[in-house]
Amino acid sequence: MRVPETMRAVRITAHGGPEVLELTEVAVPAPHAGEALVQIRAVALNNTDLWTRDGAYGRPEDPEARSGWRGPLDFPRIQGADVAGRVVAVGAGVDDGLVGRRVVVDPAIYDSDGPDANPVGLMGSERDGGYAEYVSAPAERVHDVTESPLTDDQLAALPTAYGTALGMIERGRLREGETVLVSGASGGVGLALIQIARARGARVLAISSGSKIDAVREAGAHEVVDRRRDVVEQIRAAAPQGVDVGLDVVAGDLVGEGLPLLREGGRWVVAGALGGYGVSFDVRRLYLHNAQVIGSAMHTPTHFALLMDLARQAAVRPVIAATFPLDQAARAQEELARRNHVGKIVLRPRAGRPTGGGLEDAV
Repeated sequence: MRVPETMRAVRITAHGGPEVLELTEVAVPAPHAGEALVQIRAVALNNTDLWTRDGAYGRPEDPEARSGWRGPLDFPRIQGADVAGRVVAVGAGVDDGLVGRRVVVDPAIYDSDGPDANPVGLMGSERDGGYAEYVSAPAERVHDVTESPLTDDQLAALPTAYGTALGMIERGRLREGETVLVSGASGGVGLALIQIARARGARVLAISSGSKIDAVREAGAHEVVDRRRDVVEQIRAAAPQGVDVGLDVVAGDLVGEGLPLLREGGRWVVAGALGGYGVSFDVRRLYLHNAQVIGSAMHTPTHFALLMDLARQAAVRPVIAATFPLDQAARAQEELARRNHVGKIVLRPRAGRPTGGGLEDAV
């Protein structure tokens, strides 16, 4: 197909609130050697979009510094890590057979070429992302999912949320028959954790509240703990023998409260700080019980390849809370920040996208 010279994109030119998101016309990126150009059908939102926009990640030497995911951002930056679409062109050295294929892009920038490489950067932060009509990406990070029965919206919901969830589960060494506790259960990562842990044969306890509890149960949680009541008391009642693995995107006080709930040799995996990044706990509960606190930032290439196998088989089915057109990216981020939804919020950049937006347009 003929690729246009320009495209619409939403980018930020400084840290700040939703007002720093600007819809503009920019050049379509030309795929360099080893790259593919993807026409974007759907791009999912993540909490990292909000934190990157706000500059809320801090730096090792200054936790309060305004910073992107792994350091200062190069502005202007097109946000958006989670892309599903079709390949429309390739650069030198890339098989032409990829053109026309339906794909999902692995958004991670890795520290090496190995299968267990660590993510040290992210599309939409350290390089331009998917709040646009086209994006270029290394061809080795573009995964063919043409045969998947999942919708474009569902495919776009996978990379960060389900990649993060799978990375947490793999690093936490979750085994069949174990009891797992999931915090932030109604969010994108939380629902992914529930679905994947349940599929692995674990008993799933989830923390949620209010009207979201039923949706969390429908996602596969065996028991739901209401965070508006005494969380520790409810967990002890639901799992009197203790929890094998904590899968935590909240952190804050929950880490100190949760460690004593682990069984001998238990693992507490942290991949977020929605409840605050300042954490304290009784270290005796750590070493006397051979427990582990594990940090988990997204996924490895091996994890992502496994996730794409699940996508091709539709073994996981992301919940889509709402869809918005590209020009309503700020409104979509505001909806994300309110945390009133269950599942993923998705932008649709292509022509012919809906003119409405919001939870009434949920898919």
